[in-house]
Amino acid sequence: MTGPPHAPLLCELHAHTTWSDGAQTIGQLVDAYGQAGFDVLCVTDHVIRSDDPEHPPGGPPQHVHTRNHSSYVMAIEIEAARARVQYDLLVLPGLELTYNDPDPLRAAHAVAVGLETFAGVDDGIERALRDARRQGAALIAAHPYAPAAAAGAPRATARFAADWRTLAPLVDRWELINRRDVFGWVAEAGLPAVATGDAHEPEHVFTWKTMIVCRKERASVLAHLRSTAPTYLVDAASVVAAREATASARLTYAAS
Repeated sequence: MTGPPHAPLLCELHAHTTWSDGAQTIGQLVDAYGQAGFDVLCVTDHVIRSDDPEHPPGGPPQHVHTRNHSSYVMAIEIEAARARVQYDLLVLPGLELTYNDPDPLRAAHAVAVGLETFAGVDDGIERALRDARRQGAALIAAHPYAPAAAAGAPRATARFAADWRTLAPLVDRWELINRRDVFGWVAEAGLPAVATGDAHEPEHVFTWKTMIVCRKERASVLAHLRSTAPTYLVDAASVVAAREATASARLTYAAS
């Protein structure tokens, strides 16, 4: 009897840097996840509407836009090369497609994993999702609050919950857990789920995450997320502790 062909990959699919509203640079983010023993990290800084209601015009841009996107991707690629050599960590570029609106029933965010080209949201979240999918990204509905919970939520994004049957064909996975917030309706609806850290601060490394079983390659990870293959939702701290204990036991055995 043989085991699985590939080891499970511990993944962070939703993380921010100083290119938008994260506290860490791309390099610092890579070091945090690499030192923790993660296998896959996707950098997903925000792209917003040109008339975003939460970012008044004239202020300094704290997001990725058409003018800086190529520099953003290049910065990720540079750190991705280092990450693979230093930590055997696969780093993927991406964006958080951020459609903010004063009405929570119109507001929606989606994570585009592996997206290497720019996708704007000025024409609506549906157009942005279609554009990102044409470019091969894996798409995740982010923090999909139920309408009743959105009013008091830190991110009032209820569009995916309110209109999930219409939007479901446009995304591949749904955040069942974002950090430690649980969106129970996703499980009740039987939608394909993931867990992400939505990392903005260093302490967000050790929250709920996703494990998948596939090759540690960009194409394999994206194909897995875009398929109906299972994902495993895990507490990252427990996984990292278990891996460290296993490695220590192997060293002890080898030395005996």
